[in-house]
Amino acid sequence: MELVTDKMLTLKNLTMDYGGKRVLNGVNLEVSKGQIIGYIGPNGAGKSTTVKIMLGLIENYQGEVEIFGKNIAAGDPSYKKRIGYVPENAEAYDNLTASEYLLFTAELYGMDRKYAEEKVLKLMTEFDLGHALHMRLSSFSKGMKQKVLIISSLLHDPDLLFLDEPLSGLDANSMMVIQEILVQLAAQGKTIFYSSHIMDLVEKISSRIILLVKGEVVADGSFQELQEMSEEGTLAEIFNQLTGFTDHKNRAEKFVSIVQEENANA
Repeated sequence: MELVTDKMLTLKNLTMDYGGKRVLNGVNLEVSKGQIIGYIGPNGAGKSTTVKIMLGLIENYQGEVEIFGKNIAAGDPSYKKRIGYVPENAEAYDNLTASEYLLFTAELYGMDRKYAEEKVLKLMTEFDLGHALHMRLSSFSKGMKQKVLIISSLLHDPDLLFLDEPLSGLDANSMMVIQEILVQLAAQGKTIFYSSHIMDLVEKISSRIILLVKGEVVADGSFQELQEMSEEGTLAEIFNQLTGFTDHKNRAEKFVSIVQEENANA
């Protein structure tokens, strides 16, 4: 019997050391049903590590991780059937056709094959990829492949969705469609954990933004709450302030001046 709860995931003092370095340093989070979490931070802040721990891909951490109200350390992997995941750098088995890859994914989630075939065709068609259903993924553009990965993460109608740079390689129209899909899914009670370096997109769709720096949560709230805390305008400006990165203009000026240096030996 499933445990009924509005808490989709809970992290309690999550700590992780890797190669003698502390990657996560006591992260505490509670995420409720229907939230879109913008999970941001500089490279190396621990974002991907956090997600991989929650997915059960990394062990040897300290602290507790609860998904759907159950501690994942108990060893029951059934919670993964309710999760969808688009990693930043995904391997999509290029020798398979889009249909073969998606049906393989569907069967991993225990979906009926005939139902999955019908659903795959409908979703590929909605993404303007119906013509490419039986083409090998090796022939796909980056944007086409990204759409297939997004379909694979949603095919089984998950309750919790982890997206790491999900819009990579997509054109502007496709980005707008997928943003709207995420908003509508959240409105229906799905929970979305969204990590991206595209700050204006995170600002636009997130109901809550969590900023991780050196393995610690340094900000957690709505965009409006982060604005009040930092007295800055855009999320990119808030991000720069809270991460201590304020010399971007000076560094850009130095870079440009080097580009434009005259050759003394000319």
